[in-house]
Amino acid sequence: MDRIAFFRDLAIIIVSAKAGGLLAQKLKAPQVVGEIIAGLLIGPACLSFVSNSEAVGLLAEIGVVMLMFEAGLETDLKELMHTGVKALIIACVGVFVPLIGGTVLYSCFYGFHSIGSDEFFRAVFIGTILTATSVGITVQTLKELGKLKGTIGTLIMSSAIIDDIIGIIVLTFVIGFKDPDSKPSDVVIHVGLFLVFSVGMGFVTYYLFKFLDKLYPHQRRIPILGLALCLFLAFAAEEYFGIADITGAYVAGLILCSLKDSEYIARKVDINSYMIFGPVFFTSIGLNTTFNGFTSSLLVFSLGFVLVGLLTKVIGCGLTAKIMKYNIKDSLKVGVGMMTRGEVALIVAKKGLSVGMLDPKYFASVILLIIVSSISTPIILKLLYKGEPDDAAVPAAAGQN
Repeated sequence: MDRIAFFRDLAIIIVSAKAGGLLAQKLKAPQVVGEIIAGLLIGPACLSFVSNSEAVGLLAEIGVVMLMFEAGLETDLKELMHTGVKALIIACVGVFVPLIGGTVLYSCFYGFHSIGSDEFFRAVFIGTILTATSVGITVQTLKELGKLKGTIGTLIMSSAIIDDIIGIIVLTFVIGFKDPDSKPSDVVIHVGLFLVFSVGMGFVTYYLFKFLDKLYPHQRRIPILGLALCLFLAFAAEEYFGIADITGAYVAGLILCSLKDSEYIARKVDINSYMIFGPVFFTSIGLNTTFNGFTSSLLVFSLGFVLVGLLTKVIGCGLTAKIMKYNIKDSLKVGVGMMTRGEVALIVAKKGLSVGMLDPKYFASVILLIIVSSISTPIILKLLYKGEPDDAAVPAAAGQN
């Protein structure tokens, strides 16, 4: 891509995202919805002002990494420990139900085939795509609503992170049936090693940053070093352990969330995220969208794919939360917060294409699910939280710091 043209595209993206966000705010919708729709309007699906180039994709990736780092910084560690087991159970059910739902959906359209056949594995792979949760959009929405630090916000966050890890394991197991180079046992080992690495790295790094924070209180060198830690752990998670980079970024935030200056670090990181990287990330979802070659039969399948994708997360995660004694409204928040799909679903789909388990035509279905879930989730969450005070307004006795 031409270097000068990239500057033009970036200017269009930033202005369009800001305009879309302000318009959405005027209409009482979360700003992220306006940014995604702005990407649709300026991208290949409508006006074709901007294409989703490699450079734009890289900035978008940095955007979601920084967003997850902020989420980690703003996490209540005590609340996270309290919801850990519940989050694990919710994540497991939140993977299992969409996996079954997607498999049955494909089989209803294209026939039920014997276990072990190519068509059976294609059906299972459709279900595998639906297991992925994209937490970035939910995080931004919860931040806008002032609910990221609450019990439910923390539960959604931790469930989504665990969900992604389980989804990667499921993906590797499914591909392992077709690709002899893929070893599911290696993935399980890598996940375990990453957990050990995170604890060891976290222990050492926390005390180092605590010393530096005491030595240089409220100085910008601390956020700079924190961002460096975020980028390094994002790299290490994916490069050495096969875990999504956003998980490494979230872990970096968790390591620093108990520092005295954690809020100061988050504010400094948020300036960069808000100015450029965040808008590029949310706009890129729309830029990824094109509906070329859409047939009527594929449209019907895609609508079913979207419906099953949304409902299976809400039912699986929400019903599990209800069984755990959360009230109906909070259970719905958990289910809705888990139904967004994004870059992880695209990565899974691309992997299926590379090993011959997915036809390219189904990419349109995946994109449609990403768009619908990305727009609907913030709107529904805002309705569910309507009338409730921000976390900052809740007294410490209610479990907030």
